[in-house]
Amino acid sequence: MPAYERTAASDLQLIDRWDDGFGWLSHPEETGQRASHAIRADDGVWVIDPVDAPGLDTHLEELGEVVGVAVFCSYHARDAEAIANRHDVPVYVPRWMDRIPEQVDAPIEQYDSVLGDSGFEIYRYEPLAQWQEAVAYRERDGTLVVPDLLGSSPGYTVGDERVGVVLSHRLFPPSETLGDLDPERILFGHGEGVFEDASAALETALSGARKRFPRALVTQFGTNLRLFAAAITD
Repeated sequence: MPAYERTAASDLQLIDRWDDGFGWLSHPEETGQRASHAIRADDGVWVIDPVDAPGLDTHLEELGEVVGVAVFCSYHARDAEAIANRHDVPVYVPRWMDRIPEQVDAPIEQYDSVLGDSGFEIYRYEPLAQWQEAVAYRERDGTLVVPDLLGSSPGYTVGDERVGVVLSHRLFPPSETLGDLDPERILFGHGEGVFEDASAALETALSGARKRFPRALVTQFGTNLRLFAAAITD
């Protein structure tokens, strides 16, 4: 299987469905399992880290009017440009995320810590040089979006984990950023989200990340190396 499939998608697989949103995989067969999401807010529908696919606009229309495309990771430009231009909306990027505006030929709207009128507060996290990540949390409904630090796709979880910390940060998990949050659901940039006992799954991931590092290193190192190499060439 390819790490990331770069050809045009032929279909989409819906995931992470709830009353105010849904997620999708445009290439379910790829190892990296890039997940995208559409989330309804008071001001309309926000499309997050999208990979385009046939039939997407039909699903978006059922949810509401698109008001913006948000990119939450410096390596998640993906198809933000195409979808933003198609819906005649800006691409929203945190002011401190400087890589995305160079990659997107669409109107850019920069912001600091709150994503428009979506209700999402943005937490800045910069794990490594050029890896800038925006963790988004909407307290009123407990929706947490984590683009890369956490995930459920191959290369993240070990054993019976439902949420895995990325291998590069298992020894120093993002507990200060995420540890006090109480999510009802967790959406990832890679893999299907967690909707049942999400807060407990998050606590388990953070508190046990370091203990499970040796196992993760043995079982995930090769996959992570392949995914990392594919990501930086995007």
